[in-house]
Amino acid sequence: MRADAARNLDAVLQTGARLLARDPGTSIAAIAAAAGVDRRTVYRRFDSREALMAAVYVAKLDACDEVFAQARLAEAPVPVALHRYVEGTVAVSRRWPVDLGRATDETAAARLRRLLERLDAFMARAAREGFVRPGLPDGWARSMLVHLTNVASHDMPELTPAQGADLVSQSLFQGVGAGPR
Repeated sequence: MRADAARNLDAVLQTGARLLARDPGTSIAAIAAAAGVDRRTVYRRFDSREALMAAVYVAKLDACDEVFAQARLAEAPVPVALHRYVEGTVAVSRRWPVDLGRATDETAAARLRRLLERLDAFMARAAREGFVRPGLPDGWARSMLVHLTNVASHDMPELTPAQGADLVSQSLFQGVGAGPR
């Protein structure tokens, strides 16, 4: 793919992610205009909004796979792996603000399930190593991690990814209480 075509595709995918996250009914023409390309350029690559959305999900999942690889959830010390994971995920979520839980393609849904299973395994490891209270309901710690990361990603845009990772790590491992009174 030529460099300009790759730039155009990236612009269309990122713009599509941003606009479709806000309004799933956004037209291809509106996405093309916001991305600075002709709508025919988009239609040459994607025959429908659904096809574009599927490509956005694949791009976000690819970015998530890279975050998981860099975080080294199974090998790195738990606090280090958690910080790497959250910092990377905040950046990915801001670049690709779509909700992967809305993916209707079975391949994308299966990839998401595998990522969540890896997070569950990481949180089980964190519990075994004393970073997370044992005995929580299945999925609780992972759900808290995902929710806190989403808050840092979307509700706190003033935070850098590193600052978001600091706050998520502290909140997950220490809570938000002031301690004993």
